[in-house]
Amino acid sequence: MASTQIWIYFVCLACSLILNVLLLRNNNVYLGSLKELIWTRRAAEEAEAVAAIGCSFHGKAYVDGVLENGQPVCECNSCFTGPDCSQPVPGCDVGANRHGWGSTLLGAILDAACCWQRRSSVRVASNGQYIYRPSFWHTSSYVTFEYYTLLLEMYTQKESSYSWELAQLNFSMLQCMPSHQIIHQTLLIVASIPFDPVYQQQTDFFKSKNFQFQGDASMWKNTRNGTFIEFVNSPSNPDGQLKKTVLQGPQVKTIHDHGYYWPHFTPIPAPADEDVMIFSLSKLTGNAGSRFGWALIKDEAVYKKMSTYVTMNTLGISKDTQLRALQLLKVAPEGRGRQLFDFGYKTMKQRWERLSDALSTSKRFSIQEIEPLYCSYYKTFKDPSPAYAWLKCEREEDKECYTILKDAGIIGVDGTLFGAGSGFVRLSLINSQDDFNMLLYKIKKLVAKEDDKDARNTM
Repeated sequence: MASTQIWIYFVCLACSLILNVLLLRNNNVYLGSLKELIWTRRAAEEAEAVAAIGCSFHGKAYVDGVLENGQPVCECNSCFTGPDCSQPVPGCDVGANRHGWGSTLLGAILDAACCWQRRSSVRVASNGQYIYRPSFWHTSSYVTFEYYTLLLEMYTQKESSYSWELAQLNFSMLQCMPSHQIIHQTLLIVASIPFDPVYQQQTDFFKSKNFQFQGDASMWKNTRNGTFIEFVNSPSNPDGQLKKTVLQGPQVKTIHDHGYYWPHFTPIPAPADEDVMIFSLSKLTGNAGSRFGWALIKDEAVYKKMSTYVTMNTLGISKDTQLRALQLLKVAPEGRGRQLFDFGYKTMKQRWERLSDALSTSKRFSIQEIEPLYCSYYKTFKDPSPAYAWLKCEREEDKECYTILKDAGIIGVDGTLFGAGSGFVRLSLINSQDDFNMLLYKIKKLVAKEDDKDARNTM
């Protein structure tokens, strides 16, 4: 009897020990999860606290931004200063020369007014930092995602894809285009005027014996000599026009640059379906600082060459950029992207209309004409909403249009960089709202001076 009781006690003790071990183990797991939960909550609270810092709507503070006494402070927009960015800078020149989307429309505007600030899932990423920060230098790495092809099906057919920053994609494409029957021949790089300056700048910079930039594609339409790679930038930077291939024939390979081919910048007349197409996250969501772009490629051989080239060039993939892009691409397509595209289109359309109205009475300055087109995304005709104004100085004596605008406090981009004459200047419409308001103010002043001069001449 006693031995039976001892045995029962022993079994109960063993069960108790096992139960305690299990409870302690589960408790450790729970505590670990709680610790992780506390960490993410602290990161979210830190980001929310920084977002609440008042910068008078003329700037923003960032978790990973400028610090004073260990605390984030306001980083002011152009032409504003002070601790809370409330003080205008007298005589400030407006920067209408932005090339990308860092501190631009879907950066500074969508961040503040539309989408990103209202979405903590997008706003808070690793280390509690904002998923979006409007600067070119914030992130400088690249990422690959097969997920992109799913998101792009509203515009494109599903093909092989590779991701990299858009500017690097341009040159890597040149290295990897089919080269059969042209091994001993220099490839001539062309684009229709006005063209994105990066096509010429990158080709000239590398000074490769395999490539030569030859300018305007239309100058080569009637020649049978030479082998060409044509960049087709549609819609075009700088004038927002939808472009088509100029050169035809077996000696021509084409790269379609669709960086701005999104409904907030242009009507989408049909799904993009070319052999080689490149896109950019910076033009879709405003995250230029993440340096993220992708290519859709139908030819598997070209895809493999490009994959090898990019891997050899970068040697790695930034996990920070992967996290940013994944979070953004989860949110951006919600509701087929309507919130993002509707707000972007409405804002760009209003800016275009306001600038057009300001220049409507001018005989000295004009901007490009863009006709309304049918958009397959919205299934209706849409008015122009370009990223840039392609301004022309109409007077014969105004040969240096860039200088004339600069003297008036407007910093644009000289038209000569785009292969056009010095009578053209590109003005960015995708800056912050402060920048656009200042641009409009200075344009109106120029037109008013013109009207005053005309009035005096008629007296």
